[in-house]
Amino acid sequence: MMEEPKLQIAIIGAGIAGLGAAIALKGHPKIDIQIYEQAEELREIGASIALGPNGMRTLERLGVDNGLDDSVAFRNKSGYPMIYRHYKTNEVVSVDAHHGRVDYRHRTARYYRPHLQQALLQHVDASSIHLRKGFKSVQFNNGIKKLVITFTDKSTTTADVLLGADGIHSPVRTIFVPTSGTAWTGWVTFRSVFPISHLANIQDLPDEANHFWSPDTTLFVSKLGKDLFTVVGSYQSNPDAPDAPYKDAKWNSEGNLDTLKEYYKDWSPLTRSILDSTPYTRIYPNVAAHGLDSWVLGNGKVTLAGDAAHAHGGAFAAGGSLALDDAWAFAASIRQVFPDYASRLPTEQELATALKLYETTRKAHTDRIIQVVREGNRKKVERLGVAETDEELRLRMTSRADTSWIHEHDVVTVFQIAKDLVFGADGQARL
Repeated sequence: MMEEPKLQIAIIGAGIAGLGAAIALKGHPKIDIQIYEQAEELREIGASIALGPNGMRTLERLGVDNGLDDSVAFRNKSGYPMIYRHYKTNEVVSVDAHHGRVDYRHRTARYYRPHLQQALLQHVDASSIHLRKGFKSVQFNNGIKKLVITFTDKSTTTADVLLGADGIHSPVRTIFVPTSGTAWTGWVTFRSVFPISHLANIQDLPDEANHFWSPDTTLFVSKLGKDLFTVVGSYQSNPDAPDAPYKDAKWNSEGNLDTLKEYYKDWSPLTRSILDSTPYTRIYPNVAAHGLDSWVLGNGKVTLAGDAAHAHGGAFAAGGSLALDDAWAFAASIRQVFPDYASRLPTEQELATALKLYETTRKAHTDRIIQVVREGNRKKVERLGVAETDEELRLRMTSRADTSWIHEHDVVTVFQIAKDLVFGADGQARL
C-alpha cells in the first residue's frame, strides 16, 4: 500500500524560530517537516536571551513547559521586568512594569541561550534535523511541482514550502532580496555568562535583572538559570566614522576585559567589582537591515521567520519572543488552509494564501519595531559627544518609551484579525 503523500516543509535554520515552527507543526499527521542547519553541531552561542510575556505564552502554547521552569528561566522576584539604576549611586531610578494581567509563569524571563535551545530541542524529532547543510539556492521544478533546495555541500532536497529561519544574515532572504543586506549600527555589546560563584564575595550583588545607565553607555546584569550570571556591557560609536572602534569586529569574537573595564572606570564600586570578577567577555557588533516589502517570496512558496524576516538588531531584548510568535503564526497559517483533517494536499494557491495570512499577522508589527529601533539608533549616534547632566540622564531614564506593545503583544488575537482581512467574512481569500 502506497504511503499517503504529505506536505513537505523545509526549515532552514535550527534556531529559536526554526525549532519553534517545527514544534508548532509536529502534530499534523500530513506534514513532513525537515530542518536544515549549517552548523556541524547544535551549539548555541553562549549568551543570555530574554523572553517577554508574549514569548513565554507562546512557549506554553507550543507545549514547551520545560522552558517555563524556574530551573532555566530566571524571573525578577519583584515582578518588574527590568530595574533601572544610576551608574554612580546604584539607586533605582525607574522600573518597567507589566501592563496587562501577567501570570507568574509568563513574566519576563532571562535565559542562558543554550538552555532555551535545549528546552526546544526536547520537543523536536532529532532525525528531522540535518546538520552541515548550509543553504545555497532554491528553484521551483515545474516537472515535479516542488522546490528544489541546493546546499553548499552540493546535496539537494525537495519541499512544497520553504521557511527561512536562518538568522540576521539570512542567505534565504538574500537570494530573494539581494538588497536586504545588514549594516553595522555603531553599537557593540560585550557579553559574558559564567557561574555566579565568581561573584560570591561581592556585597549587595543585585539579585534581579538590573540595567545601569550613564550618560554615554549602559551595563546590564542578571542572574540566569542553573546558578549562572550574565554581564552585558555596551559601547556606541558613529558607524560612519572611518576610525570607529569595532567597525570590523566579528560576531562572537574574543573581547578584552581591560578595555571593557576602562569604559566603566568612573562607575560605582559595585559595578566595577562585578566587572573585576567577570572572567571573560566576547564582542557582538550590532547590525540591522531595512524592513522587507513582502514576506511572501518565491511565488508564494517561500517565507521567513525570526531575524531573517525582521533584522531589527536585537533592541528591546525582543528577538526571542518575536521568533516564537513568528513560529506560531506560520504554523497557524499553514493549518488554516491545511487542517489536520484535510482529505487532500493544499493547492499552490492555498499555500500562497497561507503565507499571505502569516505575513498579514506579523509584518506590520515587526515593521513598526524596525522603525522604532532605527529612530532609537539615530538618536544614540546624535548624542555622541554631547554632554548630559545628571538631571538630564535621570529624565531620560524615567521618560523611556512604553514598550509593552512589544513584550505583551497578543499574536493570537492579531491572527484572528488577519484571517478576516485575508479571507473576509465569506471565507474567500482576498489575494
